[in-house]
Amino acid sequence: MNLSIIKITFTFRELIQIAASGVMIFGIGLMILGGFQILENKLLLIQNAFAYSSVGFIIYWLSSYWGKPAGIKNDGVWFKAVSSRKWIAWLLAIVLTSFYCILYWFPEYLGYNEKGNTGFVAFFDPLSYYLKNKAASQWFVYGVLYTWAILLFGIKFIIKYRHSRYQILRTLSVMFFQTAFAFIIPEFLQRMNLPYHDYKNIWPLNYYFFDGWHLDEMLMNGKIGYWMLMSGILMILIGSPILTFLFGKRWYCSWICGCGGLAETAGDAFRQLSDKSVKAWKLERIIIYSILLFVIAMTGGVIYTYITGELYLLGISTDKIRSIYGFAIGATFSGVIGVGFYPLLGSRVWCRFGCPMAAILGIQQRFFSRFRITTNGGQCISCGNCSSYCEMGIDVRSYAQNGKNIVRASCVGCGICAAVCPRGVLKLENGTIDLFNRVENPYLKNPPTTNS
Repeated sequence: MNLSIIKITFTFRELIQIAASGVMIFGIGLMILGGFQILENKLLLIQNAFAYSSVGFIIYWLSSYWGKPAGIKNDGVWFKAVSSRKWIAWLLAIVLTSFYCILYWFPEYLGYNEKGNTGFVAFFDPLSYYLKNKAASQWFVYGVLYTWAILLFGIKFIIKYRHSRYQILRTLSVMFFQTAFAFIIPEFLQRMNLPYHDYKNIWPLNYYFFDGWHLDEMLMNGKIGYWMLMSGILMILIGSPILTFLFGKRWYCSWICGCGGLAETAGDAFRQLSDKSVKAWKLERIIIYSILLFVIAMTGGVIYTYITGELYLLGISTDKIRSIYGFAIGATFSGVIGVGFYPLLGSRVWCRFGCPMAAILGIQQRFFSRFRITTNGGQCISCGNCSSYCEMGIDVRSYAQNGKNIVRASCVGCGICAAVCPRGVLKLENGTIDLFNRVENPYLKNPPTTNS
């Protein structure tokens, strides 16, 4: 009888990844044991769980990218099960959508209970008491996980796109705004018995800003409440239009917004899945501007009710319209579909098809903004990287081939098209040279003359 021994060898990179995976799994295991209350639920347990998971995650991706060319490498993107809509992608989508459904509508299954938390929510109680001196809610748990995801995947994103100063800076920006403005500051406000307020969340993305309960909450808290109200209104009417004129919608969608931050970082592996067809473009415009009209009508209704006390406007219950919007758009579209469908439809489903803030900023960007992406068509080799990795579904290559500047309402100015271009064809710019000629490059109509 002949016996053969299979010799398994690992590279140094693979050994590091195995070790890092073990550290990460250990940290996740601590979370699970804490969630089932097998280990005593203390702040130290949370710190260790997140620390081990984070260190393992960072070391794994450092070992994966270090020593390799920066940026997207096209090495098996459409052959990996997680990034090409195969079984792992479907499984991940099911897990994400299930989590969002439980979070929004069945938080008791996570252990949330006003009389005393249990399970997974209770695991976060020590951290919640440390930050705001109150027990955790499902929204606190979501805020912690959301912020943690942006920080971890943001580090991964920076390592991957380390060749691009623009990508590094804007990723650091969304990491900062999510951590400080969307998580830490609002939690400390609650510790001081002040209204929860995310200063970077602007109407109409913050669709409850003009709700009666929210207006009363701000007005009953003196100067800081009035500041929250007035700063929010001024940002809608003055700040946002000026910033969009100067920098395009990227100032918000790619540098500040939490939705965009998660899409850019955690959703980076799925950006190539966005539909680039003309049919999708037409559908995008119909859906997003319909939602914009919906939120404007809904907001007008709740303001009318707040001022007059009348519950019906034109025979329609304003509260009912508000509830429909909150369920269909605020929860189902932005959360369940917007994040849960990352592995199937790409990372910017919500930003592209549903976000009313993106719609407003896009209208201004399209018709009156200094921002555009300029092209040098003579250098284009039609590799298609720019179009493939545009998460907003823009066929960037067609613009480059025809020497046209890209001024699309949907463009969020993420700059990935420029980062993955091997020839330097694309450049993000701010200027007024084509402010009133936003489709074609002005030099195509009036080419500069040279002395021969």
